[in-house]
Amino acid sequence: MPTAAEIRSRINSITETKKVTDAMYMISSVKMRRARRELESTAPYFRALREELGELLHYIPENDSRFFRLPSNEHPYGRAVLLITSDKGLAGSYNQTAIRAAEALLRAEDDLMLFIVGEYGRQYFLSRHAFLSEKFHYSAAFPTVREARRICFDLLDEYNRGRLQQIEIVYTHYHAGRPGETKTRMLLPLSRSDFYDSGTAGAVTEKEYIPSPTAVMDGIVPSYLTGFIYSALVDSYCSEQEARMTAMRSAGRNADEMLARLRLQYHGLRQAAITREMTEITAGAKALRRKRDEM
Repeated sequence: MPTAAEIRSRINSITETKKVTDAMYMISSVKMRRARRELESTAPYFRALREELGELLHYIPENDSRFFRLPSNEHPYGRAVLLITSDKGLAGSYNQTAIRAAEALLRAEDDLMLFIVGEYGRQYFLSRHAFLSEKFHYSAAFPTVREARRICFDLLDEYNRGRLQQIEIVYTHYHAGRPGETKTRMLLPLSRSDFYDSGTAGAVTEKEYIPSPTAVMDGIVPSYLTGFIYSALVDSYCSEQEARMTAMRSAGRNADEMLARLRLQYHGLRQAAITREMTEITAGAKALRRKRDEM
């Protein structure tokens, strides 16, 4: 049975650990609010790009743009996945859920190329000798539009060179107060149905695109993809912080329960020690009285 000193040492250790988990909870909360605020500030711009792209499709013949072309069998490998994970653990099942979704795609096609954001996922698949892009190194911390633009440039470079025909993205959609939802979306080629809005389909006005609709599309699509990737990065980042907050909240509750048990045990030992001391004092006083009476 542990002594009172040992229990007191454990109480101090758990108390210090709980301070760390509480601090990590607060830090994750601040990071999440900041990321959502920055995403909301850029959302109107990318939403306008999507609407303009939807109108532009009315002026471009079917399959006339490389961004909407159908896959072919002319290349030795043509599919890739952009997987978004975190840089470190302590985020519950956040990373493992996204990794399982990517592994499901890998089982369907062995030579699938992986582009991974976040060191956790990168190290996981490196240890399993998956087909990773060697030059693709991006952190999951503090996503920015600039970082999303660089990621988009790397992916489009492979796509425009004909090395890739399909690029999917696996990310975690954020839900406030509950676990995020892992989603798999086709990034390239784009689908016209993604830009079709029944409410505005008949309201498209005649426009003139200079030098041509295709040239304008070549400029708009990279920006649209940048916005989509940035949204996925922020979504995943907020889901990571939510998962980390949940993990730290659970750790804090467990620490409180352990502290309650240890304090009860500590007070029990202290009470037993005090009772024993009082018994010894009482016994000593009785012995002194008997000795005085015998004299």
